[in-house]
Amino acid sequence: MSQSDEVREAEVVDDAALAEARAESSTLTSRADAGEAVEADQDAAAAPDSSPPAPKGSLWRDRNFLTLWSGQALSQFGAQITELAIPVLAVLMLNATEWEVGLLNAAQVAAFLVVGLPAGAWIDRMRKRRVMIWADAVRAVALATLPVLALLGVLEIWHMIVVALIMGVATVFFDVSYQSIIPSLVRTDQIGEANGKLQSTYELANIAGPGIGGWLIGVLTAPFAIFATVGTYVASFVALLFTRDHEKPRAREDHKPLVQEIGEGLRWVFGNPLLRRIVGTTGTANFFGTIAQTLVPIFVLRELGLSPQLFGIVFSLSAVGGLVGAMVTPRIIAWLGEARAIPISAIAFSVAPFFLPVISLVPALAFPLLVVQGFIMSFTILLYNITQVTFRQRITPPRLLGRMNASIRFVVWGVMPIGALIAGALGTWIGTVPTLWIAATGELLACLFVVIGPFWRMRELPDAHAEHTDHEPAG
Repeated sequence: MSQSDEVREAEVVDDAALAEARAESSTLTSRADAGEAVEADQDAAAAPDSSPPAPKGSLWRDRNFLTLWSGQALSQFGAQITELAIPVLAVLMLNATEWEVGLLNAAQVAAFLVVGLPAGAWIDRMRKRRVMIWADAVRAVALATLPVLALLGVLEIWHMIVVALIMGVATVFFDVSYQSIIPSLVRTDQIGEANGKLQSTYELANIAGPGIGGWLIGVLTAPFAIFATVGTYVASFVALLFTRDHEKPRAREDHKPLVQEIGEGLRWVFGNPLLRRIVGTTGTANFFGTIAQTLVPIFVLRELGLSPQLFGIVFSLSAVGGLVGAMVTPRIIAWLGEARAIPISAIAFSVAPFFLPVISLVPALAFPLLVVQGFIMSFTILLYNITQVTFRQRITPPRLLGRMNASIRFVVWGVMPIGALIAGALGTWIGTVPTLWIAATGELLACLFVVIGPFWRMRELPDAHAEHTDHEPAG
């Protein structure tokens, strides 16, 4: 399902009653992370010290937050261009097979499975902003090699796989830090507003990026359109240099053996029965969603015959659903309740994948059906992610944020390289469309973890002070 993610509007978050009523974890569809150990209550005592003196009122008046926001807005825009350019480059220019596309997709997310858990423990010992700065530098340099190799006429699919592996490692460190840094930039009661603004910007990038990316690919070809993304990573790098956080690194004497710290993060996530269910739904949906998404470029560009430009427009129009979702999530949560919004949104994004194989039966309607499917997925995933990511950030002690995010991401993103490899194998063995039917059926089962559970009996999720229990079996 993917990429990253979060929260409600100011009017909802500033309401103390609702601010107390969120407690959960895991990341959506496209990106997900995890929880951490409870023993950090002593850090709560330091809250007055560690809470940044953010200005009152809207974060649009907070120059420091706007510096971070501007860099992220540009990099998210650039990432959407590359998200289109990479599959076009592989499928149409390098004539990659289903198996090669599976390897490429697996390489992009393999790092979450390989280094995801230790990365969370390491990040909790470091200044998260500095980690993000180095990660942006690595991503810019690695990605720039692709158009250079294309210009030299020597680009091959294995080059793309190596670059994807390097960028995947850098992205693990960037994303876990990114999802953990907000509490050190804004006040606690502004976390929801900050996440909402960042997520809305991400959705705007989803809308504009693919369309412009398709145009750039048509004008410059896919390899050189990638240069635009390199430039946006550089812009993010510069913005982070000028951002000021109020994070205090953990004292060296507070460091424990790496395995013990990783264990704290896993226990924090899986000791919470609500989080366990959310991780179950997110991980299962990501696994089967990756099987489908790995083959979507082959399905759309090769089997349906859509041009890269139309493919980009499908991405853009679909992303409108995410923007609408980010805007109306506060009202939906106020109407349904925070807890019930989770199973309802999960049901919707688990049914929508059936649109893809159905399109093969009516290829004349491919374009509108792809847009409708993408709109529903974007809208419902946003509703789901905003609710659960805010919950996770709210209840996790500051010293455990990195491990919490990494633990969840290890599970819900760690299944993605496996799903990509299975997609390549199944696509080669039984074909693209039959594999899409299998993926859709699996995604339908994903919602059961949260549908069969306690969410319907609650209106709001428990707050950070609710008792931590671990007696309820997972999903």
